[in-house]
Amino acid sequence: MDRFYFHFKEGKQIVLRRLIKGLLAIQVIAMVCLFASISFTSAHPENDIVQAIEKKQKELENKEALLKKEEERLGILRKDIEEKIKKYTEILTQIEKALKELDKIKEERLNHVVKLYESMPPEEAAIKLSALDEETAVTIILNMKSKKAGSILALIESQKAATITKRILDTKEVKGKNP
Repeated sequence: MDRFYFHFKEGKQIVLRRLIKGLLAIQVIAMVCLFASISFTSAHPENDIVQAIEKKQKELENKEALLKKEEERLGILRKDIEEKIKKYTEILTQIEKALKELDKIKEERLNHVVKLYESMPPEEAAIKLSALDEETAVTIILNMKSKKAGSILALIESQKAATITKRILDTKEVKGKNP
């Protein structure tokens, strides 16, 4: 029995050696086939490399041309935007100038109206201020000289005078809080 096992063991080693030799032979054949297929498909592998490089170079040139076009387009857009910004800045400047002029005109008119009320007799000014809306009356009284405003307020109906006085205080408080 030991002898049979010994032969079997030797046979196993022989079988393994033969399998390994067979596998090596198959690998050699596969590599030969691979090299043969490469050499059959391309008689000059250098040409394949050159063609691949040329193809990549053309792709890069196309991408570069696209980028150049995009840069040109963006440059045109940037120029257009800068022109519009300049135009709108000029318009904004004109609007600000017009608003300052308008404020100046309003202030001149207000000063004119205030002088008109100050030049009136207090009784007449009180009647006319009573007929105005509270906001306008408050604005006029706030811009009058204190002595003249006091004499006019004294002649206005007490309820209306109280309301105007309260609005004057509210207006001064707001002006006082926002220097």
